[in-house]
Amino acid sequence: MANGRGRARGAANSKAMDVGARAGFVARGVIYLLVGVLALRIAFSDGGGEQADRGGAIAEIAEKPFGNILLWALGVGLAGMALWRLSEAVFGQAGPDGHKPGKRVMAAARSVFYAFVSYSVLSYAAGDQGSGSGSSDRQTEDVTARALGWTGGQWIVGIAGAAVVGTGLWMVYRAVTRAFHKRLKMAEMTTKIRRVVDVLGVFGGTARGVLFATAGGFAVAAAVRHEPGRAKGMDDTLRSFTDTPAGPWLLALIALGLAAFGAFSWASARYRRI
Repeated sequence: MANGRGRARGAANSKAMDVGARAGFVARGVIYLLVGVLALRIAFSDGGGEQADRGGAIAEIAEKPFGNILLWALGVGLAGMALWRLSEAVFGQAGPDGHKPGKRVMAAARSVFYAFVSYSVLSYAAGDQGSGSGSSDRQTEDVTARALGWTGGQWIVGIAGAAVVGTGLWMVYRAVTRAFHKRLKMAEMTTKIRRVVDVLGVFGGTARGVLFATAGGFAVAAAVRHEPGRAKGMDDTLRSFTDTPAGPWLLALIALGLAAFGAFSWASARYRRI
């Protein structure tokens, strides 16, 4: 038993796991960058049939030369991220507080999320066109409608929405306070690179947090009014920013922030403590 546990821990700390995790950060960066680009297009056009969400990013890649190969690489990278997060849940994260129960639970949740995203991308690459590229707005509305039909459904949706709002605000706080410094090998960066990473981390993390908090707010509104249509996926949440007094400029700012977070993910692929 002890030998088996030791081998498992050794695998979690192996070079292969390190490569898989870093490939996962690269893949995450690609998705956020493409979502940012799609949202920027929508900000200053009618948006056409484009979706500024993960499905839209997958469809955008598929249309490019060697797109299917890129999707396979993306899916494998995300699988590497899922396995790394799973190892963090089982053995703890890097750093002095990495073994706290809360950290492990978060790592487990992230592992499940990235496993689902990886499966969606790989299924799409294998020919299942209905997987991965579906509208996040339709999926969100369907899930919300189903949940509202349960006993206590309004409370469930409301609490889930409030949790997403809290997660978004937590992301903003961590970005503004530069909490990501603890997870990066800052000493290996030059002064110029450190400044760039700080800008990308603060700007990108804040935009990502605002997006999450806004989406959570729509879920809370759907619960309070018992109207599933008020819940919005990433695409409709992004489009909602154009309804503010700032018009398309606020959406453009958030879009640039999401692209910045994509670039920050690439920096994490190089400098993250695994």
